[in-house]
Amino acid sequence: RLSLPSSNLQPTTGRSRMNTFKYKPSTRVAFALTAFFLGELGDGLNIFQGIYLVGLGWNEGSVGIALSTMGFTALIVQTFAGDVIDKTHFDRRAFLALASIATAVSASAILFVQEGNNDHALIFGTKVIEGISSSFIGPCVAALTLATFGPDRFDEVMASNILWGHVGSVVSAVLAGAVSYIMYPNIKYCFLVIGFSALMAVGGVQFLPQGDPLLGRGLQTHGNKGTGTLDNDVSNSGGDADGNDKSDYLAMEQSSPSSAADEEYKVSSYREVFLDRKTMVLCLTGFFFHFANANVLLVLGELMGGDNDDGSVKRTAIPLIAGAIVLAQFTMTVATFAGDSMTKSGWGRKPLFMAGLLTLPVRCALIIFWKDAGEAFLLSTQILDGLGGGFFGLLHPYLVADITFGTGRFNVLMGLTASCFGLGGTLSNLLGQMVVERMGHVASLTGSLVISFIPIALFAIGMPETYGQRGKGNNNSNQEMAGQDVNGSALV
Repeated sequence: RLSLPSSNLQPTTGRSRMNTFKYKPSTRVAFALTAFFLGELGDGLNIFQGIYLVGLGWNEGSVGIALSTMGFTALIVQTFAGDVIDKTHFDRRAFLALASIATAVSASAILFVQEGNNDHALIFGTKVIEGISSSFIGPCVAALTLATFGPDRFDEVMASNILWGHVGSVVSAVLAGAVSYIMYPNIKYCFLVIGFSALMAVGGVQFLPQGDPLLGRGLQTHGNKGTGTLDNDVSNSGGDADGNDKSDYLAMEQSSPSSAADEEYKVSSYREVFLDRKTMVLCLTGFFFHFANANVLLVLGELMGGDNDDGSVKRTAIPLIAGAIVLAQFTMTVATFAGDSMTKSGWGRKPLFMAGLLTLPVRCALIIFWKDAGEAFLLSTQILDGLGGGFFGLLHPYLVADITFGTGRFNVLMGLTASCFGLGGTLSNLLGQMVVERMGHVASLTGSLVISFIPIALFAIGMPETYGQRGKGNNNSNQEMAGQDVNGSALV
């Protein structure tokens, strides 16, 4: 079994490896392109699937259960997926490629659903597969980003990944809307957008570097010998651009992050990380935000789409939903860019996150007020969805990295928080559509409006500012090695 070079296992007073990273511009481009095509696998097409299934004869309750199946599966799997990505002996890029393909294949199965309230087992089964595979995508991208660029550049590159993911969602929504309009009434072919996106995402993954596997799980590693450099413009002698021996990096890259951590580093216990006050506040805030928010777009689509006199889906239904998604995703792109710029200028996490949370009650209230005002008014509320989702999506990995860097539990907490968010979204779709079926759209939106104040209060009262606190107070923040006694930590 390969292990980290001994020269990298000693404390140093020089710069840590995370500050000596180099990379070609093509590395950033590879991450951006991969994020773009992964964005096209996003949740927007799930909304199209819901509208399509209703048009085939499914009732709203069955649609809610179908969409919730994916969420419940992801809820169970995501924390486990994050833990696997933390400790895996295998290349994280392989997980990312396989997850992308599985998501695309399962999502495209809707093409085989027959007209009528039929084929429930097919859709429910594919949603389970989507839930499992999609659970690995987020942790893989975050881990590869942290492993490649280190904590000092993590925020900047993750902001770029998230931005290009939103752009990918915009493009997929536009393509799906155009295909469904052109091919009407055979609107099911819009789902082929997913398959194409997966192939392109897999193509981009092969250009991503693996980086430092230990750094990718949130362990602060050491050494000033040039290990971890990503500049491949090296001489024939086998050295890197700084004249350092590249063999150390190759050995490090091929080593197992789990085995190396077992032997050399102290990793915080699950209990220590999960019971951290900041972890609990973030999980509860995200749960209630998504519990209030997830069903709103589906209700909005039902309000805007409507049916023909014969009960079939209107030709404009999916293009209108595509327009809602495009507007929201475009606004998310702007919010991500603005949030990244504000973070660089010294803005803290808390005010930006609070700004995102505050958009939800305003959005719900406006949809209720404008429910009969026309499609343009309803569509405009997606600007608020974009602002809220943009700030929330950008700051989520920032906050997790702030809380966990140095603990070795970065990806497992990414998975845990995603599970909590997914539980909220799943219950929102399930219960929200049941309320729509029994009490109407306004009742469902009113419930979301009331619930939306809970995450605002939780985050405002319970979450301290974490900006500038990354790695402070965690096991490896003082460059402690495995031989030292660190209370409350365990080898994993």
